Amino acid sequence: MTSTRERQRAAARARLEREMAERSTKARKRRQTQAIVGAAAVLVLVVAGTVWLASSLGGDDDTAQNDASTAGFTQCVYTESPKDGRPAQIKDVGLPANQQANKGTQTMTIDTNLGPITAKINRDAVPCTAGSFTHLASKGFFDNTKCHRLVTEGIKVLQCGDPSATGKGWRQTDGTGGPSYGLTEENLPTDKRPPYPEGVIAMANSGQPGSTGSQFFIVYGDSQLDPNYTVLGTVTAGMDLVKQVGAAGDDKAFAQQAGGGHPKKEVTITKLTMSDIQG
Repeated sequence: MTSTRERQRAAARARLEREMAERSTKARKRRQTQAIVGAAAVLVLVVAGTVWLASSLGGDDDTAQNDASTAGFTQCVYTESPKDGRPAQIKDVGLPANQQANKGTQTMTIDTNLGPITAKINRDAVPCTAGSFTHLASKGFFDNTKCHRLVTEGIKVLQCGDPSATGKGWRQTDGTGGPSYGLTEENLPTDKRPPYPEGVIAMANSGQPGSTGSQFFIVYGDSQLDPNYTVLGTVTAGMDLVKQVGAAGDDKAFAQQAGGGHPKKEVTITKLTMSDIQG
């Protein structure tokens, strides 16, 4: 028979084995839990990193898209004149869009009673002035108006673009007509000699900064004007027509003011158009 001492030893070994087994089971479960928690933490970090990377890249894309949406455009300012007391020779056709393309070229076509005159306009040099001209042309602003001033001495220019120079009484115009807004001068030929060579189309103004409107002049002989007038573009065809008008002379109506007078050979702009932007 097994002695009592042996039975006690056997029972102690059994308890020890059970305790060791339980400890092993608990340790295994603990390791499994730690592994799961660790894997979950890694997954969270991976997901967070992916989201951060995506948002970062997305932010760059958004920035690039925003940059792309504004690239190639200039923010222009067209200053509207007060409506109260606005003179009759001012023609209101609204304001151009403030954002204007600053790339590409346009062709301006001036259809006249003497024939067409065309000019090339570079948008990169005059985005705001070209935008204004495009707006005015789309409203028929220049249609059926007379070129109201010709200067044959000192400088050689034919000036047009006054909306009040219409009808039978056009010779009574004082040359102060324009749109209901003004804009800042662009593309001033400060480094050019002569600043306004033959073939240039430039914008007239009152002599004050920001007073450019709709009036423009075509230079038919090199002119030493101060470089205060926006160079809009260059005539590509029709200069012979302008020179014919210059050769016919003027009536000296503005001799005591800005010089020159109404051209004796009348020039009527039947229609002025601006092409779509090319390039």
